[in-house]
Amino acid sequence: MATSIVMPQMGYDMQEGTVVRWYKQEGDTVARGEVIADIETDKATVEFEAYTSGVLRKIVVDAGIAIPVGQLIAVITDPDEQLPDDFEASIAPCPVPAAAASAAGPAPESAPAPAVSSAPAIPAGEVRASPIARRLAKEKGIDISLVTGSGPGGRIIEQDILGYQASPLAAPATFAVAAPVSAPENVDLSRMRQTIAKVTSDSKRDAPHFYVTSDIDMTKAMQLRRDTNDAIPAENRVSVNDMVIKAAAIALKRHPKFNAFFRGDHLQMNPNINMGIAIALEAGLIVPGISGCESRSLVEIAAASRDLIARANNGTLRNEEYSGTTFSISNLGMFDVDSFVAIIFPPHAAVLAVGRVKEQAVVRDGQLAVAQMMKATVSVDHRVADGAEAALFLVEVKNLLENPVTLLLE
Repeated sequence: MATSIVMPQMGYDMQEGTVVRWYKQEGDTVARGEVIADIETDKATVEFEAYTSGVLRKIVVDAGIAIPVGQLIAVITDPDEQLPDDFEASIAPCPVPAAAASAAGPAPESAPAPAVSSAPAIPAGEVRASPIARRLAKEKGIDISLVTGSGPGGRIIEQDILGYQASPLAAPATFAVAAPVSAPENVDLSRMRQTIAKVTSDSKRDAPHFYVTSDIDMTKAMQLRRDTNDAIPAENRVSVNDMVIKAAAIALKRHPKFNAFFRGDHLQMNPNINMGIAIALEAGLIVPGISGCESRSLVEIAAASRDLIARANNGTLRNEEYSGTTFSISNLGMFDVDSFVAIIFPPHAAVLAVGRVKEQAVVRDGQLAVAQMMKATVSVDHRVADGAEAALFLVEVKNLLENPVTLLLE
């Protein structure tokens, strides 16, 4: 039976997407769970997996065309099935992709692991560029093949396009004239920056934010981190952020309201803790996530975090990582920031913001001492929880980090 493949919704605010590349051609065999295309959204390029097996009988939308969410992009059929001329009226809808489904629902049946990836190698001479760079070059009328890339492996990034635009070929010499009075410069916002502006504005307008801050003594946590990293391979090293993620996951199990979504007249209680991590890319901020943190060990979270950040920077996130988060953490400690408050990422109920760990004087048992301290602030949607509940949640995170052996027990 013919099954339609539609443009998935990879995020609650996504309105349209673009197929950047098809990895399969018409007539190719497709396995359920196999990556068949790269899809570009306003924020990232993600891999799109087939949700049924068969033959890719028809590609309806060519690469490079923006398509509204839910519109037909391809058709998969049984091996011997042919499409009638009026196939669009006869095909069945495809199963709901995980990215479009609620993050709180049961996880879809695990897709069989595909064999060796069928993605073709990048042809010789093909320009390697980020989606943002390609879009900006098109908007500016720049031949992207003439731009020198400064990203990984010579990949062209946004700054390369901006730099090329700012450095045109030298004009012929002319008579000197008085410099005109400088006029204000208008800088067009990228689609990603426009999306961030909309999401944050909507969040602050719709969700009544309040904030609770606490000082956390990270002295024991930093010692546990050193001991753990000394005992495991270098590629498995645990970061401070990994410890915060683990502590937040345990606290969310004990205070599930902060892992819920506000749905007007009820709360959607999410059984899985899918932890979003704020990642700053060249074009702006994204919040992809690590799924199932309630059942991952500290070392497993560390490995998943490194992999997620690497693929976010390479533009190879999967749909569910991009849209299935239930809580988020923002860490600016690496920028030498002590404390800040973060805007809640819809439809989350809260976000935890943490600053750097630094040595400072504290009083213990009436004596002055030096401790490694970190400030943490939780931003909460007042429609979901009150101040006392937020305080209990943050104190839970604080107690877990100040007694870090508990992070290894759950």
